[in-house]
Amino acid sequence: MIDVDAGGVVEFTQALVRIPSTNDPGRRERAAADLVAAKMREWGWQPTVYEVEPDRPNVVAVVEGGGGDGPTLMFEGHTDVVTEGDLSTWTVDPFGGEIRDGKLWGRGSADMKSGLAATLYATRALQLAGPFPGRIKVCALADEEGLMIGAHHFVAEGLTADVDGAIVAEPEAGEICAVAKGALRLRVDFAGKMAHGAMPQHGRNPLPAVGSLLVGLRSLQEELQGRHPAHEHLGEVYVTPTVLQAGSEEQVNVIPAVASVFVDVRTIPGVEHKLIADRVAALASFDGIAAEVSVLVDRPPVDVPVSDPVVAALAAAHRSVTGAEPVYGGVPGSTDGTVLTHWGGVPSVVYGPGGKWIAHQADEFVEVAEIVQCTRVFAEAARRFLNGDF
Repeated sequence: MIDVDAGGVVEFTQALVRIPSTNDPGRRERAAADLVAAKMREWGWQPTVYEVEPDRPNVVAVVEGGGGDGPTLMFEGHTDVVTEGDLSTWTVDPFGGEIRDGKLWGRGSADMKSGLAATLYATRALQLAGPFPGRIKVCALADEEGLMIGAHHFVAEGLTADVDGAIVAEPEAGEICAVAKGALRLRVDFAGKMAHGAMPQHGRNPLPAVGSLLVGLRSLQEELQGRHPAHEHLGEVYVTPTVLQAGSEEQVNVIPAVASVFVDVRTIPGVEHKLIADRVAALASFDGIAAEVSVLVDRPPVDVPVSDPVVAALAAAHRSVTGAEPVYGGVPGSTDGTVLTHWGGVPSVVYGPGGKWIAHQADEFVEVAEIVQCTRVFAEAARRFLNGDF
């Protein structure tokens, strides 16, 4: 087994958690990215920093194996975290990086600063173990929790062109996730005509169109679920209205001129997003009310075969390090791997330390032992992938 710096990876995770690199204005990822780049330089790597947006950099280092020609493996993590939310719901400092009861606590401890740290220390461990063929591209990207501008910039810069496989270090509780749900987010804007509530005949109320659409969305979900049986790892297709906007409580006596409905659609392989958007546009049609449908986010499902080299190498490494058979699962949301696979053409698999359901919650934590074990798995997965030993 490849020797890893167990103490170092845990301490580096703590240092990352202590940086509030939240995905909101005023904090951002700059300090976390600087820490990652500094660690890379400490090891003699030469990271390139790409300014995606102000204070939102991507950090990328290419570590050559020195063992001749070979494939390129990408390790990917993100430096941003969601906000801590209401501090009264926390029993620990969300940016304290405290270790207690065998757990490392804090915002981003699982999602996904421990995974990011594990990718760095796994790569360093393999480098110190001796020459290996090919290379590893270690990437810390910005804005995964938002519009994934970091991943899209990475692809737009052509940085996936030489990558043969990617391991995305999101928290999956030890599951190997080669499939991920798609996400389609729509906005439907209705245009009516403002009028006095006492004289509705002089206006065009968009709210009945909203009601009609909501009923139609429920029927559309049932139709899609009937046509596409639940996926083994991803479950059902969901069509969920999440935000409604119309009128104001200060003017209950006014028929609003406009109304909007936001819809969050979660899909499984085989479901075509354009057809759903077209169906929603048809459902929004209502007599006398103009409707416009905008696509806010379109992330197709990911479905990488378990026989793909990057998945097979990870599975073999998990088996070798843990002594247990790998458990395959699916990502309930989308990750940067979605962008890397669909827009970058790179087979991706998601695996990392931390519970699958702990992300974004108060009192977020990751088991310390899981950070170290995952680092060992990553190092062994890289060795196997680059040597074709899977």
